[in-house]
Amino acid sequence: MSTVQVYNLAGEPSGEFELASEVFDAPVNEALIHQSVKATLANRRQGTADTKTRGEISHTTKKAYRQKGTGRARQGMRSAPHWKGGGTVFGPHPRDYNMSLPKKMRRAALLSALAVKASEEGIIVVDAFSFAEPKTRHAAALLRALKIDGMNRILLVVKERDDAAIRVFNNLPNVEIVTADMLGTYQVLNASCLLFEQASLRRLQELKQQPIGSARWLAKQQMEAQSATKESSTPQSPASTSIAPDTEQGGAQ
Repeated sequence: MSTVQVYNLAGEPSGEFELASEVFDAPVNEALIHQSVKATLANRRQGTADTKTRGEISHTTKKAYRQKGTGRARQGMRSAPHWKGGGTVFGPHPRDYNMSLPKKMRRAALLSALAVKASEEGIIVVDAFSFAEPKTRHAAALLRALKIDGMNRILLVVKERDDAAIRVFNNLPNVEIVTADMLGTYQVLNASCLLFEQASLRRLQELKQQPIGSARWLAKQQMEAQSATKESSTPQSPASTSIAPDTEQGGAQ
């Protein structure tokens, strides 16, 4: 299990963070990475490109000139594709480019991308983005102290949508902010480096080690079975039964 250096806001080493081998030492599957990136880029497409066919062109339907006697090739309507201003043949039309991948494939692709970044030493961890005041100059000073201010694309991973962190880093043109639960394969590969805080890195490792699909269902069933067994094995105190004394006297004999 590998470790990564942790820095404070002054850019000085303050400790080490242990990376989970299940997340950052996963086997790299280039085919899965390719499929994930292809699906991400395809899902970004709007699919609104459109061209007009000869049937959609607003043009006169009158024959260009008479059929015979001119010495020219016979022609029909001016909306034919070979005329200027005519229709387009085999042009694009609105369509859905959406592609979907199973959850296990998406996770495996993300773990492969994280393993690649870890092997390239492209992961930087900071204690916490707790600045004295939410000013962009503090964020710029931190990047300079970490010697990553010259990088084109820095992916800042936070635990949750913290308004303070967003205000501090949002005005920097080379920084993109994402939460740990929304991190994607394309974002990891497209970034020059990943900038984490300890809480966000810990949250990412927890999320990516949770079972998914049928394994998640089985884990839930096992937890429920264990809790039921624990409840049944717990001894219950018997209900206290009190017998009221017989205070009434029998009748005179």
